[in-house]
Amino acid sequence: MMKKFLDENFLLQNKTSQQLYHDIAKQLPIIDYHNHLPPVQIANDINFQNLTQVWLYGDHYKWRAMRTNGVNEKYITGNATDLEKFQQWAATVPYTMRNPLYHWTHLELQRYFNISKILNAGTAKEIYDEASEKLQTAAYSVRNLLRKMNVQVLCTTDDPTDTLEHHQKIKNDHFEIKILPAFRPDKAMNADDAAAFNAYVSKLEEVTGDSVSSYNDYLKALKKRHDFFATLGCTVSDHGLEQIYAEDYTEEEIKNAFNKIRSGKDLDYQAKLKFQSAMLVEFAKWDCEKGWVQQYHLGALRNNNSRMLKQLGADTGWDSIGDFSQGRALSKFLNRLDETNQLAKTILYNLNPADNELMATMIGNFNDGSVAGKIQFGSAWWFLDQKDGMIKQMNAVSNMGLLSRFVGMLTDSRSFMSYPRHEYFRRILCNLFGGEIENGELPDDIPLIGKIIEDICYNNAKNYFNF
Repeated sequence: MMKKFLDENFLLQNKTSQQLYHDIAKQLPIIDYHNHLPPVQIANDINFQNLTQVWLYGDHYKWRAMRTNGVNEKYITGNATDLEKFQQWAATVPYTMRNPLYHWTHLELQRYFNISKILNAGTAKEIYDEASEKLQTAAYSVRNLLRKMNVQVLCTTDDPTDTLEHHQKIKNDHFEIKILPAFRPDKAMNADDAAAFNAYVSKLEEVTGDSVSSYNDYLKALKKRHDFFATLGCTVSDHGLEQIYAEDYTEEEIKNAFNKIRSGKDLDYQAKLKFQSAMLVEFAKWDCEKGWVQQYHLGALRNNNSRMLKQLGADTGWDSIGDFSQGRALSKFLNRLDETNQLAKTILYNLNPADNELMATMIGNFNDGSVAGKIQFGSAWWFLDQKDGMIKQMNAVSNMGLLSRFVGMLTDSRSFMSYPRHEYFRRILCNLFGGEIENGELPDDIPLIGKIIEDICYNNAKNYFNF
C-alpha cells in the first residue's frame, strides 16, 4: 500500500522503527550545541512579521536552490518585496524533490504552523498569509518557537570580541531555556590580510581595555575574553577551517610574525601557517584547562564565486565541499596536545564524505578511556546534513567506533525554523536500528536499544557537555 507523504511514520519503514521513534525518541528534549542563531533576537524575544523573514532571510540553502532554478537575484537577496520573494521560493519548491529542502520545508510547515498543504506556486499566497498571521502573535515569538520545539539548551556562535550583552540579558531574564555562547576565534587567528588583522586587534583592545603591543599581550587579551565567556556559561569552542594547521614553529618565529603583521606587512605563506598553528594550540590549551569541548568544522571550500562575493559578501551561498588533505595534520595536532595531556574533549566535523572513514578511525587514536566518547566524529555537516549523509556518517562511526557514544544532532543553522532537523535525524536513526532488528542483525531488545536511541538523541550530549 502506498504511504502518504510525510505522515506520522515518515522515514520509519517498519513497526520496530516506529516503536523506537514514537515511544522513545520523539518526546526527548533538544540540546542544540552548535548553531548560528542571533542572540539579539532571543534577548528581545522578537516576532517575525512574515514567513519570508523567518524562512528566507540569510538561508543560503534556499538561495542556492532558487538560483539553480533560474530565479533572479532580485527575488533572493535583492529589493523585491517579501511576498514576491516567498512566491519565487514557493515556485522553486516542487523542483527541490529529493533535495532535503523538500522534506525540511514541509516538516517545518507542519510542526510550527500545522499546515499540511504542499507548497507550490498555487498554494503560496494562502500558506504565506496563514503562517505570517501566526508569526505576528505572541505565541510565535522566537522564545516561544524554541519552547514549541522542546529545546532545552542551545549554543550560539560568538567571536571573542563580542560583548555578549544579549547573552547577559537572556541570563538576567531567567529564561528557562539555556542560551549559551560558544567561543569562535577564527578571525583572531586569520593572518591572511595585515589590515584586517590589525583592525581586529584594535577591536580586541577596545573590548578588553588593554593595549596590545606584543604577541604575549595578544594572548593575554584573548585569554581574558575566553575567561569572560566562561562567566556566562560557555563550555564550548568552535573553529571553521579548511584543514587543521599543525606546522612546527618556535616561539620566536611566532613573535616575529606577530610583530611583522602589526607593522602592516603581510606574512608569507609559511609564516601564516605557523602563526595559525600556534594560535590553534593556545586555544586548545585554554579549552582543556576549563574542561570545555572544542569543535572543528573541516573541509569547506569557501567563497568560490569572487564576483558574487564582492557583490553580496561571505556566507551567501557560494561555498562547496573541498578536497583537502586532512589526516596527517589532524593526527599531528591532536597528538601534540595529547603528549602533554592537554587534549580537551573534541568533536571533528567532516564535509567531504570521502574522508568519513578517515575521521571515524582518527577519533579512535585519541580516545584514551578517560571519558566515554572523548573524541567524536560529529554529525553530518552542511552539504552532508541530509538522509544519505547522515546514514553514511553513522555507518562509519558504527563500523569503526561506537555509535552508542555519539553525541547526536545539531542544527548548525541561522534559522529558528530549523529544529525539525532533529526530528529528521531521530527518524533516520530509529529506522536504522529498527530495520536491523527486524532483519535479525540486532537483538529484539527494545529496552536495550531504546536506551541507546535515548542516549544518542539526548543523554550523551547532556553528559558530554555537562549541561
